[in-house]
Amino acid sequence: MFARVLKAAAVAFAMAGMAAAGSVAAADKPKMGVVVKIGGIPWFNAMEVGIKQRAEELGMDAFMIGPTSADPALQVRAIEDLIAQGVDAIGVVPNDAEVLEPVLAKARAQGIKVITHESPDQQNVDWNFELASANGFGEAHADLLAEKMGGTGDYAVFVGSLTVPLHNAWADAAIAHIKANYPDMNLIGERHGVAESADDSRKTALDLISANPDLKGFLAFGSQGPIGAGRAIEERRKVGDIHVLGPFSPGQGQKLIKSDAISGGFMWNPMEAGRVFVTMADLLVKGEEITAGMEIEGLGTVNPEPGSTNIIVDQLVTINKDTVDELAAMGL
Repeated sequence: MFARVLKAAAVAFAMAGMAAAGSVAAADKPKMGVVVKIGGIPWFNAMEVGIKQRAEELGMDAFMIGPTSADPALQVRAIEDLIAQGVDAIGVVPNDAEVLEPVLAKARAQGIKVITHESPDQQNVDWNFELASANGFGEAHADLLAEKMGGTGDYAVFVGSLTVPLHNAWADAAIAHIKANYPDMNLIGERHGVAESADDSRKTALDLISANPDLKGFLAFGSQGPIGAGRAIEERRKVGDIHVLGPFSPGQGQKLIKSDAISGGFMWNPMEAGRVFVTMADLLVKGEEITAGMEIEGLGTVNPEPGSTNIIVDQLVTINKDTVDELAAMGL
């Protein structure tokens, strides 16, 4: 009896030792949290898949935090929580670059590596990466909108909010390009900060259609903008008369683009952006320096802008009837 008790104790001790070793191994993994603009939408769902995939490949503990609304204060709170957890790296897709500066400075002061995306010229970061240049992205959409509108008529612009850095940079580039090259196109009023919500985009589009009988186009930056505007076009039976352009998740907009309620757009792969977050964090946590000519998976050969923390590459993907099924099948 006594021998059996000793054996059982030995087994229990061994199992406890194995569990402890496993806990230590898990604790030894570099830890990263990525805070995005808003949770629960297809664009960031795809990004989360990329984060998890790359983390598993590299042996990191990486996860995504999606606030319940596109509120900069919620992003600040999430980053504060990550600092308190003692993570090794923080990734952010900012809703308001300026509001985040103090909390990102706090993170870096504690030795945490900080990486942003869709926020060129963010100050308190190690690096910011973009998979499309602001001017190239804005101008590509502007040219496509002009083509669909025949270079004439009224158009409206949506952005995620008036504080989202990259959306407004795209809008600036698109509006300037249209003004310089398509003088018969007219921007209605100011840009509308509704494109993180399909419902808000739909309501705003319906209002603009009612108030502007000559409206012929929507340029919607923010993945929910084309979805909401496309639904409004269908409701008002304006398909073919009003054109909706912008980046969106192909799986979400598949039916709308096939019905011509959305006329097309460009995007980059948010899943790849998630992978890049983790890849860059892995390099930085290991103390590796990112330099011009360096090859980084997901970005290719990088050439950081001199004197800045921006790494910008152009990996535009065209969304139209010919490509939408394949892109949706990829989980985008």
